[in-house]
Amino acid sequence: MSELDGVFARLQRLEDLQAIHQLFIDYGRNLDQGNWAEYATLFADDGEVLLGPMGRAQGPDNIRALMEGLLGDKIGETIHIISSPAVVLDGDTATSEVMWTVLHRMEDGSPRLTACGRHKDQLVRQRGEWKIRKRRGFVDLPSTMTP
Repeated sequence: MSELDGVFARLQRLEDLQAIHQLFIDYGRNLDQGNWAEYATLFADDGEVLLGPMGRAQGPDNIRALMEGLLGDKIGETIHIISSPAVVLDGDTATSEVMWTVLHRMEDGSPRLTACGRHKDQLVRQRGEWKIRKRRGFVDLPSTMTP
């Protein structure tokens, strides 16, 4: 590999990491704003979400329906904070783990930390864009919300 090839490879790696980080940002933003059509575009054609007792779905439309059902009435009341992304690139695929924190606005207007956890992902470059192929969600600090 020439020196120039090495520079291009490093540049591609940085661009891939930035695109994946943006994918995580878009995930939280679209959830919180109820942009369900945009949210669905973040998943690969064969995308899958496994959220333990909260549900599972496969395919962008089914994933959208699951999340809209879980959060649809909480739009404007929920903030997802995505942090600490750890990404391992392997060509057109990647694995990742991100931490998440969820805040809710309570009836009195005060914020409350309601849960913290992790997403473990399998990612794929599909038609030139990074997408979530499989997302497994884990709650590390249980919800303080009452059902």
